[in-house]
Order: sequence, then structure tokens, then C-alpha cells
Amino acid sequence: MAVLIVVLAVGVFAFLWWRWRTTTLTRECRWRLDRSEGSGHWRCAACGAEIDLPEGEVPKLCRRGSA
Repeated sequence: MAVLIVVLAVGVFAFLWWRWRTTTLTRECRWRLDRSEGSGHWRCAACGAEIDLPEGEVPKLCRRGSA
């Protein structure tokens, strides 16, 4: 039973670490697809940052301060 708890704890830690490494979004990032500008144009509702990405991709970085 103790082994199962350790394996479960390691699995949860690994999942949380993986999520932390694959996204840099913060709670302030509110990316919305702006279809009036064409496909692939994203605008942040919180800070106003804008980015153009290929169709089908979504922003994963907070561009606050760099846009």
C-alpha cells in the first residue's frame, strides 16, 4: 500500500511539473481569436497584446510587456 501511495505521489508531481514546463500562461492572459483581422490573429483581452500565428495554433506565451 505504501508503494502505491509513493508511485501516485511521484505521478502527480511529474504531471504538475510537465504542465508547468509546457505553458507560461498566467491567469491574466485571456487570448481571444480575432476573426475580424483574419484567421490566426490573436488578441489578449487583459493587456491588449496581439500576435499572428499559423491557423490551428494557439498562443502559449504571455506577451505582456513585449508587445
